[in-house]
This record gives sequence, C-alpha cells and structure tokens, in this order.
Amino acid sequence: VAGAPAVPASFAAFGPAAATPYVLGAVVGGYWYLGIQNINSKHAVSRNFPVLGMMRYFLESVRPEIRQYFIESDTDANPYHRQHRSTIYRRAKGLNDTLPFGTRHDVYSTGYQWVKHSMFPKVVPEENKRILIGGNNPDVKQPYSASIMNVSGMSYGALSDNAVLALNHGAKMGNFYHNTGEGGISRFHLEPGGDIVWNVGTGYFGCRNNETGGFSPDRFQENATREAVKMIEIKLSQGAKPAHGGMLPGAKVTKEIADARGVLVGQDCMSPYFHSAFSTPEELMHFIKELRELSGGKPVGIKLCMGYGEEFMALVHAMVETGIHPDFVTIDGGEGGTGAAPPEFSNRVGAPLIEGLVIVDRVLVGAGLRDKVRVICSGKIVTGFDIVRALALGADVCNAARAMMFALGCIQALKCDTNKCPTGITTQDASLMAGLDVPTKSVRVARFHKKTTDKAFGIMGAMGYDNPIQVTGRNVVERLSPTRSASLEEIYPTIPAGSLVSTHAEAPVHMMAIWDHSRLLTKSRMSDVGPASLSVISALRSEKFAH
Repeated sequence: VAGAPAVPASFAAFGPAAATPYVLGAVVGGYWYLGIQNINSKHAVSRNFPVLGMMRYFLESVRPEIRQYFIESDTDANPYHRQHRSTIYRRAKGLNDTLPFGTRHDVYSTGYQWVKHSMFPKVVPEENKRILIGGNNPDVKQPYSASIMNVSGMSYGALSDNAVLALNHGAKMGNFYHNTGEGGISRFHLEPGGDIVWNVGTGYFGCRNNETGGFSPDRFQENATREAVKMIEIKLSQGAKPAHGGMLPGAKVTKEIADARGVLVGQDCMSPYFHSAFSTPEELMHFIKELRELSGGKPVGIKLCMGYGEEFMALVHAMVETGIHPDFVTIDGGEGGTGAAPPEFSNRVGAPLIEGLVIVDRVLVGAGLRDKVRVICSGKIVTGFDIVRALALGADVCNAARAMMFALGCIQALKCDTNKCPTGITTQDASLMAGLDVPTKSVRVARFHKKTTDKAFGIMGAMGYDNPIQVTGRNVVERLSPTRSASLEEIYPTIPAGSLVSTHAEAPVHMMAIWDHSRLLTKSRMSDVGPASLSVISALRSEKFAH
C-alpha cells in the first residue's frame, strides 16, 4: 500500500506467516499420532474413526456441563432445576433472593400446588419455632428441642473432611442438628461442636464388634453418651437405595474413616442388607429400649423408606403390644439422593416421600401414638413451601441433604461417585477438598437455613397460624386438572385418633383389614405372610369412615 511503512525484516522472519508451516505441521502430526494411538483401541468407533472417535468421547464427557450452562431452562433439569439451585446459592451468599415479574409456574397445570392464606395473618413467635422430641416419654431423660429444618444423613467418607466440618459448624451457628449418616461419628463431626444425630446402620459403625461385625453395647455407650450426640437414629433403610447394603473397599478405608467406623485401616467395610441385632418388630422395640438406656435417656428413633405399608403397621402393632415406642420416625422419600447406588434402586425402589409420610402419620394417628412419636421427613426439601407442605402431610421436622450441599457450593456436576467432585464436597482427594473453605461455607450453610426457615414461618403466618402444629392438609391445595383442585386432606384423608385400636371401628373398613393383617408380621416376614390385597393409600381413599 502506497505510503505504508515498510515491514521490518525481523518481523517477517519471526511473524505469523513464518509460524504457519510449524502450526500446520503440529496439527497434522497430532492428527496422525492420535490416529495411530487409537487404531488398536477396544472401542469400535475409535478403531474405525480414530480422531473423530476421540472427539466424540470428549464431547460426551462434557455434555452434562454444556446442557446445564447453555441448554436447560430454569425448571426442567433433574434432580434439581436451576431455579431451586439459584435460590439456594443466593440465600447462602446473602444475596437478594426475590423473584421479579411474577411466578414462572403454570398455575393451571396439573400438579401445581398452593397454600390458602388468611385475611388476618399472624407472626410465629420464637418459642413456637422449635419441636421437642422425646418430651412425652418418661424414659427419655434428655429430650431434644429440634429446629424445623436440619442436615440430613450423609456419611463421612462419602463427604470430605472439609464438607463435614463446614456442615457441622454451620449447624452450630444456626442451632440445628447434623445427622451423621451411617458412616459413624468422625472427629470432623465433633470438632466444631454442633448438635449431632447419630445414625446407626446395619454395619454398626462406631458401635461395632470387630470380631463378629455385630452390635457392641460398650462401644455404643462410649459414643452415645458424648455431649454432642443429642439423638440416636436406627437406620432400617434409606430412600436412595432401600433394602440395599454396600461395601467400602479396604483400599479406601483411611485412618480417619477407620476411626469413625470402628474398623481396621485397609479392612473391607461391609454394610449388610439387614440388621443382626434384631429380626422382628418386637425385637426392634426392645433394641430401641436398650439404646435409650445405654445413651443415658436420649431420644431414639428409626429411619426408613416406605415399602410395604403393612410392615410399618406391624412396627406400630409392636409399639402398642410392648408399650415401647421410638421417640421419632424419620421417613425418607424414594427421591432421596446418595453418592452411588444402582439406577434400578434409585429410580424404582421405595415409595416417594409424600406417600411414605402419609402412611406413617395416619397409622400412628390411628394407633393413638401420634402425640408420643415425632415424624421427621427427608426428600428434596429445598424451600419454605416444601417445609410447609411436609407439615401439612404430617411431618413435625424436615431434613435436607442435597440442599445443604448446594449451600456448600455443589454445582450438580454429578461426579459424586468418581472421587473427582470439583467443589471438594464428595471426594477424599486432598487437593480437591482443599478448595472448600470451611469458614466461608459454614456461614453459607447457616445463612441458607435461616433464610429458608424464615420463609416457612412467613408462609405459616400468612395462613393465619402462629404455630407449626396448626398446619394441616386442609391448608394446601393441588390442581388435579385445569378446572378441578382439591386440598391435600381430600387427596390423602386423615383418620380419627385411636381409630385403629378402638372397639368402635371408626377407621375405614379396608384400612382396618390391612391393620388386622399386619398383626401377623410382628413375628413373621412378608415372604411368609404375603402382602395385603390393598395398599394403605388406596384404603384411605376407598370409602367413607365406617361408624
């Protein structure tokens, strides 16, 4: 170009034009290198199309991230959609969590739910915001006042050192409890000083007889009498993989995990499918009594995912007949999460939370035990509305696991079973867990808890109530079709208190039939007796009450 300055010879020698042959050579060389490397691959696509095949596997590996960041809408992702995740993140960080321009939900779509509000709202006072567990049992010497929302069971080993530290410290800051999961009580649960609910599973980790693999009363008493341990929960099953055991290979059993579980370093760590300390409902009741005595009179409960409703009825029969009852029942929904489970179990085994919660509440009410046994629920509890709906269906207290993980910084990378969690939550890789800053995340856990429970109490006040125990199924409505809706009380009817044990037969006839059938299971197994002809939920809906 006329008048343009001359290009220095040095630039021409070392500029982009000079580098072009080398770049092209590197690309061609890399292409042939990858091709030769993949010619002998065991994958058919890679053998036939070496380079394109490798590109395919790379794109497949990043597909979840591409979908999450660029494709999914705010409400269509599973297991947690972006709207829920964003709400948790903003509350945990103390940011504005309001919703501009109105609801994103189609309020006329089937399944949409809402609460009835009052023209005369109230405020829930501080003294009504906690639930006393074990207060109606003379055998409980140390009843526990629980928050309405707490950290659900997640084992140390599945979670990292820093994740457990942050959750427990957050629980201490927010005055709510932290359930250990069945992996035992680790030093990371104890160091921050938060309240602990000790989950005792089939492996009896923390109270294990190493020679037999069974229950050790002495080891149990040693841990159960710790000041931090407020309640004991006997795990019968969990929602993510009900009636399914597991094994932690010895190669993964570090010193910290071995100390928490009471096993040897490098020893395979087995969680059987069933308990060895009891095998019938009556034996379970006596085991509950033993644990309560060994713990110094602390509340003892059971955790289960609902399978056969009549098996739970058999447990309640045993409560009535022995005069021994748990102080709480934790019902875990089939939608619950875990670090790793066979897809068949996660997707298809176990009742969802709503059905399980309804069965537990209605059966305890019908047996006249509901005022003695608190009901705790877990299964995708995220928002204040989730808490209110659970209370309307019969819960007293809610637990949350994955929501608390989001508060820690989980990005739903779905790598929980790979030991490569990018946020350092579900990994034992020291370099990854180092990225989780405990002081910062502890505050976020406490902040998320506070903001979410405040919203729940705000909804209750808007309903015209000043106490959570006033919330019932009549207060929550579900749309059944574009032109028809019904309250949860109409969809899942309640039964009169004591009606299952009354001589006046106040419960539905089919409900009574299942109750009578379930008595056979107090000393037998379902395989020996066979299931009832009608489910408990169907029996509740089948007819009006007989008088």
